[in-house]
Amino acid sequence: MSVFIDLDPDTLTFAQVVDVARHDAKVALSETTLARVNKYREAIDALAAAEKPVYGVSTGFGALAQRHIPAELRTQLQKSLIRSHAAGVGEPVEREVVRALMLLRARTLATGRAGVRAEVLQTYVDLLNAGITPVVHEYGSLGCSGDLAPLSACALVVMGEGVAAGPDGVAGPADEVLKKAGITPVTLAEKEGLALVNGTDGMLGMLIMALTDLENLLTAVDVSAAMSIEGLFGTDAVFAPELHYALRPHDGQSAAAANMLTALKDSSITASHRDSTHLVQDAYSMRCAPQVNGAARDAVAFATGVAERELRAAIDNPVVLTNGMVSSNGNFHGAPLAHALDFLAIVAADVASMSERRTDRMMDVTRNQNLTPFLADDAGVDSGLMIAHYTQAAMVSEAKRGASPASVDSIPSSAMQEDHVSMGWSAARKLRKVVDNLASVIGIEFYAASRACDMREAAPAPVTGAVISTIRETVPGPGPDRFLSPELAETIAKVKDGSLVAAAESVTPLQHTVTEAAGTWLPEGGSPAVNDPEFTSLGNLNAAAEASGTDAATTHQDGAN
Repeated sequence: MSVFIDLDPDTLTFAQVVDVARHDAKVALSETTLARVNKYREAIDALAAAEKPVYGVSTGFGALAQRHIPAELRTQLQKSLIRSHAAGVGEPVEREVVRALMLLRARTLATGRAGVRAEVLQTYVDLLNAGITPVVHEYGSLGCSGDLAPLSACALVVMGEGVAAGPDGVAGPADEVLKKAGITPVTLAEKEGLALVNGTDGMLGMLIMALTDLENLLTAVDVSAAMSIEGLFGTDAVFAPELHYALRPHDGQSAAAANMLTALKDSSITASHRDSTHLVQDAYSMRCAPQVNGAARDAVAFATGVAERELRAAIDNPVVLTNGMVSSNGNFHGAPLAHALDFLAIVAADVASMSERRTDRMMDVTRNQNLTPFLADDAGVDSGLMIAHYTQAAMVSEAKRGASPASVDSIPSSAMQEDHVSMGWSAARKLRKVVDNLASVIGIEFYAASRACDMREAAPAPVTGAVISTIRETVPGPGPDRFLSPELAETIAKVKDGSLVAAAESVTPLQHTVTEAAGTWLPEGGSPAVNDPEFTSLGNLNAAAEASGTDAATTHQDGAN
């Protein structure tokens, strides 16, 4: 992909993060951004030359912050910090996660507030543009003091150490991979080690990608639910608009109900039993689908707000203020993200659970309204979708286990300096699995519901019919038993890539979750992290110190990193 994305901290969007992470979009730095970074670096250089110890500039870190490090040892200090913190273990995490993490760390560096030199920021961008991916291991972050081990693995590669994969995906020594790409490793100066590891970037990157995936999946599950209801001879009357916002004003519920009503519009299957004398009321998994799917949409809206605010933040400790002072803070704590990540895992598992209940009804001859047992061609000789449902049930069960919150499980570390952590990285890792399982569960529901509709005498609705036709492009309809795994995989793939939602929308538009509000919450002038009208010269450093009656550096440091 030849698209270049301007790494402007005030305007970077979710979609751009995903484009860099998943589609190898290139990144560009403007002269304005580089000038801002250099301006803030002046404050760090001044403090580095001062006699008074400054945390993160001329001291040790964490529980070792009391030691003043002389100038001749500070290069070694930065190397030691990165080497010791790059202590992750386990399998390498996905390439897209590492690329998102690196881009988001570069975004904070681009605010200037981290106090790094422009060449450090440029090297991160060069790595992204060269398709070089540091090897980051699964375990090593507690979601506090930043995603320390994951970010350190990236910083180690910037130094020309550690392990990285080139654009061919082959991992090797970082110095060799960088040399092949013509990238010179960086020798880190004062403060820069901390600036590269004190971020919530891994958590935020995974949250943004999960939100992107859920925007597609929560529209898909409205359609799969409608198709199941159609195949089960359910009613569309419960989705009438006067039953939703007017009576219970939740935005997500109204959107989900509207999608389901749209999906079932002009269904001959639904019309064929509209005047039934025995079908009085549908089960909750059918009748209450808008309430559950809609609640998930509202959870996405909440998490979107969290992610948008974090995307405009400058997460580092210590941080350079607009007056040139460098101050310790606790903004690296991942609690806001951890809570949102856990919330999304809970609602995604709940949506998956309801989807499975609809599939289960289609399997049961006592509840599927005269369809065959397990939707089999010749029940008894054929088992139909019996085990496809087992597979779906197993994935739902795993999603439920993944819904157990990680953020309630703080575990103290760093000699009790970091005595409460967020576990946000763990929340993000399990959310990725839950979202992936949700896609598979929805895919299996589509597979079963399309077969159920095909087994009815009447025609499906135009929307559901278009989706069935898309499924049938690669997956046959009802018939004798055959090898199901490839067919399920094909259908799941079409859920994940958005093909089935696109098929539905080829007939009529549907309502989606809104996973980006274009920064409407921002104050006039842009994000606080970048908007710095007061910081015009290095002279503000001493002026601010005199005005406050303190030294330029903060004297009490609470954060370890």
